[in-house]
Amino acid sequence: MFHVLLVEDDGHFRKTLKQELSHWFPSVLIEEASDGQEAMEKMASFHPQLIFMDIRLPGESGLEPTKKIKAKHPTSDVVMLTSHDLPEYRQAATECGAAHFFVKGTSDGSEIRLWVESLLKEVK
Repeated sequence: MFHVLLVEDDGHFRKTLKQELSHWFPSVLIEEASDGQEAMEKMASFHPQLIFMDIRLPGESGLEPTKKIKAKHPTSDVVMLTSHDLPEYRQAATECGAAHFFVKGTSDGSEIRLWVESLLKEVK
């Protein structure tokens, strides 16, 4: 079974994204975390293949857990989420090992759905 971890401090956004992903991909198992520390705890037991990571989290940015995740789980894909489409955010995300970058509010659901579909095809 394909596992997805949503790391997002905005509970409303996290819930909406989870509902959309669950609707599009009913066989995917989804867990949630509200900060980087909780994300690292979930990584140890849940082992997701895909992590949606907010770039701005309480305590530390999403970049730090992304580096740790990619170091320990190099085959897991991390997708950065942000409300701020800044070139320096994109560059930092890429340098930390993020596979993709979605901007909240401008990336529509179909773009995310197509990207996840492409990942699911790779693991079959």
